[in-house]
Amino acid sequence: MSEYVLPHQHGEPHIEEHLGEKLSHAEDFEIVANLFKLLDDPSRVRIFWLLCHCEECVINISAMVNMTSPAVSHHLRQLKAGGLITSRRDGKEVYYKASDSEQSRLLHKTIEETMEVSCPRLENTGHICEEAQNGMARYPQEQAEVVRELHEYVLQHLDQRITIDELARRFLMNPTTLKQIFKEVYGKSLASHIKEHRMERAAELLCETDDSVLQISKAVGFGSQSKFSASFRETYQLLPLEYRKLHVKK
Repeated sequence: MSEYVLPHQHGEPHIEEHLGEKLSHAEDFEIVANLFKLLDDPSRVRIFWLLCHCEECVINISAMVNMTSPAVSHHLRQLKAGGLITSRRDGKEVYYKASDSEQSRLLHKTIEETMEVSCPRLENTGHICEEAQNGMARYPQEQAEVVRELHEYVLQHLDQRITIDELARRFLMNPTTLKQIFKEVYGKSLASHIKEHRMERAAELLCETDDSVLQISKAVGFGSQSKFSASFRETYQLLPLEYRKLHVKK
């Protein structure tokens, strides 16, 4: 075995040799760097931190971090691909939480301790999920219940072209009142909400299936492939096949 010699000897040779041997495994450092790349976006850090404290659906995460559902879904896919979060499906809804792994726990601890050092103004935030989930308590129970039922109905019928008038008739509410209450609860218009769900579902189908763009456009309620592609590009700044090529690993 050859002697480990540096151009300039300043320290203990045996320590330098040990460190040099570790540094020679560049692939190990690449794995660590890729892990930290997952958290190089402040919004992604916020979402990961949130999911270390509770399990939530995309719509609630969007409301809590004040982002659109498609944007949140993009970050969730990155975190899930990196093994930092897991998901489960309950009917049409998907719920996310931090993975039960040493890797996730270590990163969560690192984030919280770094925030304590760098952001001393922060107070205890362990109750944030409970406060956010109680947001609906501001509205009459029967109105909130109607909105929840409507939300579930929309999720179950994303392949259908549903109008606000049809929803108003089904849920026995004046269309104007329905739109007003829905926007108060979800922070966005009903039409925008439905579109976000459709685009989110389309993105999932592009990544998880081999369905054609036409099949996917029909599955999310579009009668025209061209209109679907235009809407998808408006949401993700990519055409459907471009999005699939970027996010699906061969």
